[in-house]
Amino acid sequence: MDARAILDKLVSFQTVSNVSNLDLIDWVEDYLKGHGVSATRVYNDEGNKASLYANVGPEVEGGVVLSGHTDVVPVEGQAWDTDPFTVVEKDGKLYGRGTCDMKGFDALALAAVPLALKRGVKRPLQIALSYDEEVGCLGAPPMIAEMRKHLPAAGAVVVGEPSMMKAVSGHKGGYGWWIHVHGFEVHSSLLHTGVNAIMYGVKLIEWANQINDANIAATPSALAAQFDPPFTTLHTGKIWGGTAHNITAKDCEFGIDFRLVPGDDINTYRDALFARVEEVEALMQAVVPETRIEITQRFHVPPLQPEQDGEAERLVRQLTGDNASHVVSYGTEAGQFQEKDYSAIICGPGDIAQAHQPNEFLEVSQFEAGQAFMAKLVDHLAS
Repeated sequence: MDARAILDKLVSFQTVSNVSNLDLIDWVEDYLKGHGVSATRVYNDEGNKASLYANVGPEVEGGVVLSGHTDVVPVEGQAWDTDPFTVVEKDGKLYGRGTCDMKGFDALALAAVPLALKRGVKRPLQIALSYDEEVGCLGAPPMIAEMRKHLPAAGAVVVGEPSMMKAVSGHKGGYGWWIHVHGFEVHSSLLHTGVNAIMYGVKLIEWANQINDANIAATPSALAAQFDPPFTTLHTGKIWGGTAHNITAKDCEFGIDFRLVPGDDINTYRDALFARVEEVEALMQAVVPETRIEITQRFHVPPLQPEQDGEAERLVRQLTGDNASHVVSYGTEAGQFQEKDYSAIICGPGDIAQAHQPNEFLEVSQFEAGQAFMAKLVDHLAS
């Protein structure tokens, strides 16, 4: 199968993050087996999703990992002109959910497998496909841990998130907490005797606003200045709570997510958040002692730090000819690989502006640029 046929097949699997990806993993495993390559799965706790990794070529160090995720975001509520799970080519674009983010890269990586075997690579090509990237990069860490234990150490990791085939050497970190404020219900005419979970929860959201204002006003570091925006941000995008308008809310739930520029310390922000939670909780308990605030970490995506003379960056610049400096504000699994001592960089086909959009597309020219990149990478591993 060529890369385009593989893309058609991958997109046909409706691997939205809230459902299993095992049909796709079954297919990939059979595809690799057809080329004599054995793959290893790393399941989630429920056993309904799995990551997959494989070593293509000799069992020696110094290879290159091609890393992608298999999950996609939902299409519900979006106005699509075509079937989202069928690749449709029109006007030089490949339409379909995941064509850009990031089954296009996954297809290119899998198409490189027979090419690597035919060329007789001297250093291995390693495939790493994860689950649940779109909901907090949850699937990659256990896979990376297993790869560290069972595969020869790779010299570089290329995470194929859409970057227009540019070498992206840095991204922000993402950290999320879910907050559940447990209040006390009374009639709103007697609100001073109850604890309105929504109104106390808002104190935490306003704290996040104040931190954003302070970060906007501060002078960014040289590294932070490369990002847009050039500062760490806090965000609440969803909130739930209350029973009726005339009852003080018993519950309020919401998230506070942090996008940290590399160099900012997550521990400082976490400690500040927890300190503010304690302050608000004390105000609540002064009214009704049994009220409380519950806080749970949802995800942890470390930043990708630009590496000094990093092997991954050097390799991708050599293969693409891109010598400019690029950083992005979205998070990826690259920081998780780097956290486990891999040299990592982002380079993949497509424009991130198309990710998650209705009528998501990948330009054919970008797909072809990805094919050329893979051919050069195989030549590099065979030399």
